[in-house]
Amino acid sequence: MEEVQATNENQVEAVPAKTPKQLKKEAEKAAKLEKFKAKKEKLTETKTSDKPKKEVPTKPKAAEVEIPQLPPGEKKDTNCPLPESYNPRYVEACWYSWWEKEGFFTPEYKRDIKNPNPNGQFVMVIPPPNVTGSLHLGHALTNSVEDTITRYHRMTGKTTLWVPGCDHAGIATQVVVEKKLWREEKVTRHDLGRDKFIEKVWEWKNEKGHRIYEQLKKMGSSLDWNRASFTMDPKLCKAVLEAFVRMHQDGTIYRSTRLVNWSCTLKSAISDIEVDKVELPGRTQLSVPGYNEKIEFGILVSFAYKIDGLDEEIVVATTRVETMLGDTGIAVHPQDSRYTHLMGKYAVHPFCQRKLLIVADDYVDMAFGTGAVKITPAHDPNDYDLGKRHNLAMLTIFSDDGIIIGDCGKFTGMKRFEARKAVIQELEQIGLYRGTAENPMVVPVCSRSKDIVEPMIKPQWYVKCDQMAADAAEAVRCGKLKVVPEMHQKTWFNWMDNIRDWCISRQLWWGHRIPAYFVTIDDTSAKVGDEADNEFWVSGRSEAEARTNAAKRFNVPEEKIILKQDEDVLDTWFSSALFPFSVFGWPDKTDELDIFFPTTLLETGHDILFFWVARMVFFGQKLMGKLPFSEVYLHAMVRDAHGRKMSKSLGNVIDPLDVIYGISLDGLMAQLDGSNLDPAEVGRAKEGQKQDYPQGIPECGTDALRFALCQYTAQGRDINLDVKRVQGYRFFCNKLWNATRFALTYLQGAVELSLMDKWILSCLSTAVSACNAGFQQYDFPRATSAIYNFFLYELCDVYLESVKPVFQGSDESAKSAARSVLVTCIDTGLKLISPFMPFISEELWQRLPRPEAVQKSLPPSICVASYPTDAEFQVWKNEELEENVKLVNRIISNVRSVRASYMLPNKTKTKLILRCLDQEVVDMLAPFADTVSTLAFCQPVSVSTDGGNTRGCAIVTVSDKCDAIVHLEGLIDVQKEKTRITGLVEKKRQQLVKLQEGMVVPNYTEKVPLAVQETNKEKEGELEAELQQLDAAFATLSTMD
Repeated sequence: MEEVQATNENQVEAVPAKTPKQLKKEAEKAAKLEKFKAKKEKLTETKTSDKPKKEVPTKPKAAEVEIPQLPPGEKKDTNCPLPESYNPRYVEACWYSWWEKEGFFTPEYKRDIKNPNPNGQFVMVIPPPNVTGSLHLGHALTNSVEDTITRYHRMTGKTTLWVPGCDHAGIATQVVVEKKLWREEKVTRHDLGRDKFIEKVWEWKNEKGHRIYEQLKKMGSSLDWNRASFTMDPKLCKAVLEAFVRMHQDGTIYRSTRLVNWSCTLKSAISDIEVDKVELPGRTQLSVPGYNEKIEFGILVSFAYKIDGLDEEIVVATTRVETMLGDTGIAVHPQDSRYTHLMGKYAVHPFCQRKLLIVADDYVDMAFGTGAVKITPAHDPNDYDLGKRHNLAMLTIFSDDGIIIGDCGKFTGMKRFEARKAVIQELEQIGLYRGTAENPMVVPVCSRSKDIVEPMIKPQWYVKCDQMAADAAEAVRCGKLKVVPEMHQKTWFNWMDNIRDWCISRQLWWGHRIPAYFVTIDDTSAKVGDEADNEFWVSGRSEAEARTNAAKRFNVPEEKIILKQDEDVLDTWFSSALFPFSVFGWPDKTDELDIFFPTTLLETGHDILFFWVARMVFFGQKLMGKLPFSEVYLHAMVRDAHGRKMSKSLGNVIDPLDVIYGISLDGLMAQLDGSNLDPAEVGRAKEGQKQDYPQGIPECGTDALRFALCQYTAQGRDINLDVKRVQGYRFFCNKLWNATRFALTYLQGAVELSLMDKWILSCLSTAVSACNAGFQQYDFPRATSAIYNFFLYELCDVYLESVKPVFQGSDESAKSAARSVLVTCIDTGLKLISPFMPFISEELWQRLPRPEAVQKSLPPSICVASYPTDAEFQVWKNEELEENVKLVNRIISNVRSVRASYMLPNKTKTKLILRCLDQEVVDMLAPFADTVSTLAFCQPVSVSTDGGNTRGCAIVTVSDKCDAIVHLEGLIDVQKEKTRITGLVEKKRQQLVKLQEGMVVPNYTEKVPLAVQETNKEKEGELEAELQQLDAAFATLSTMD
């Protein structure tokens, strides 16, 4: 524990400026050493001996420790000596494959899942990551939290199952494979055809799709890989087919023509979650796929429409001037007197053979702009609603790939953003242009293609959500479904109470093809349908079933039915919504479905509360008649240390593996060079990296990253991740390592426990209680803080230091007691931390020495050991003793601060008298005299109600019950110390004055960031406390003159 000792010393001893006398001594010492070295070299040259030299083995450094390389599944040898210092790579090697081989992660481990477990069961499904994905910090947070919860429940003896899986990610995967085909073969999917393209996607999936699983294993995720499910697996495809057919046939799924988010690059509708809302402060040039030049956004263009039959005009403004080609009306407020005479009249379109009806509608804000609003019903959500209310024509002016179509004169055939420029030029030429102004705005950008999203009217498939949403809202209101933290319930009710039907069709090839068929009847007398018409669509589990259904609906023979299957696929979220029961074999009635559904908990980020969580609740209640889980725990979103959203262009995106293994600044920059960022963005990103990671990212290990992420969950909606804090937990791992090494030194071999033995066991009892409460309430910081405080501040800083003299002494009974307590603390502490830090806890727990009989009864791994319970450790709880030791620790801290004030080294022992208020306090503190002596570097230590002669002493009031009297006379140079302290006081006062001057400048509270204000306040308090301490030290010195 030398390292522990050094750390403690560094905490209390400041590094002083060296005096001329000290420098002179150092120079003399250096000269002597040089003389001795020369003499030694001379002796080496002349002296010969027959005696062979004894080789002193050098201790390997942490980086030099050999990392075990074993066949997968073989258990690591823990009988070899423990390396001197913690090395994450050494610790994390080999354990995962052994856990997996032994079956610890399966619910069947040592039990029959068909027989009820009296301890209960815990079942959870993973939020299936995209098959295209690689591990990012969002995954790291999700899986750290979920694995911690899973491991805790497994250790409590429950039948535990955490189901892994992967999402086929329709758009993302198709884009990746299309880019690969063009890059490598210069072919498009259309060149290949649908079937051949799908084959290429499966080839890519089989080659690359396992990557995310391997990365999850590196995070220590204790998933049951035997049950891994891919959303395009036959079992899950069957569930998707069944769900669609059932809901289509009962009218829940229907076809309708409505406004959707459209990506012209993908030529597909996209979901709201795939639309990034990019905020622009004003005039901004953006890159758009398919255009060589950047396109201008963040402007408001004003132009006039002439009034039909009148010598008047009406001025409107728009951020998308090209959409005026699709205008079919103009809206004004019914109470706007400026336009009363124009209501019901028409404006004339300058470029198209069209007149625009001027309508009155409360939607219009009279105070904004001119108070007149152009209406493009087919290309704007608000205009769409306006158009429906006033029965305006809905004219589509863009093709699927963003080309101007229809009756648009000379603009027909232009790309939409080329038309933007051309329309303005033409308006100028005919005298209708009224100006351009900067305008802050939000631009919808497709997250997959980076194209500007275009609202388009398209026939699509929809899920009717009103009743399902009402049922989901009621489930939360009545308490059947619990949402944690409760602050997210407001969002839940807002979504549910304002639900819109869900567009589930996507114009892609990769995904679940919609099992709906358009019906044509081979009879000239039969009605001919329109593909936008819901009536002429049937569904079926097979084409034969669909034909039978069509024949029944239209009352014609099956041979008269001609079917054409819809080319579209289902929204990826459709199959994800079935995940909690499709993974167990639904619609088949399987044993697993009966045993494991409904699941226990759904854990995910709050950003997909609606897109995924709500839809699982919809389908669970609709198709299963049950909630798919009874609790939802939503974690925060990860941001960088400055609170900024993770963005490649900022250079602040962190790969968790870079935190685990470490990476240089050059390595981070090289990742940017290989990215898809623009050269200008690469430069900005590199500057961001230089600022945040000037030395790169240090190796922290998986355990430290997991522990940090769980500790961060207290921050609410966002997590500002600072890598330095993760590194701090890596140092904590080192402390844990050294504490165990120290214990192993003495743990080789009915005792009477000392007060300190009883105290540390009481602290352990407190930690056990806090951890269990933290898990049960999803308050992970409560658990991590309890573990951290127990190991670092109670076990390492106090107890281990206090028992060193015991192990070095001759009292065998005390040694035996200390050994027993140490092994209890470390064994239990490792179990407490195991869900958070699975690797280091396994490594150290396996090495704890135990009697053979005990060893035989132990479980093979800490991950299947029993989690400590409150009932087990309540017997050791002693609140009075803990309070007494708090006073003892305050005494130690105060005495060490006094010693640090006078720069006394630890080897110089000072006499200490603890002057107590009364005999009761004396009796309480006297048994701790040896502990105070050891930890405060004082000898002798006496406890009494009389402090005796206090001349030459520093007196510190520890509490209203006790003063600490530290004898200094004869141990220090009084005049020299006075001079030093006087200089230090002057320096500190100057610092305080400068700080306080900065805190009273005009508008300080408004202009200075709150975090800086808080830091300044803390510095002010620290400086004032230091000055008080220095004044007290000077006063003490004055008594020695």
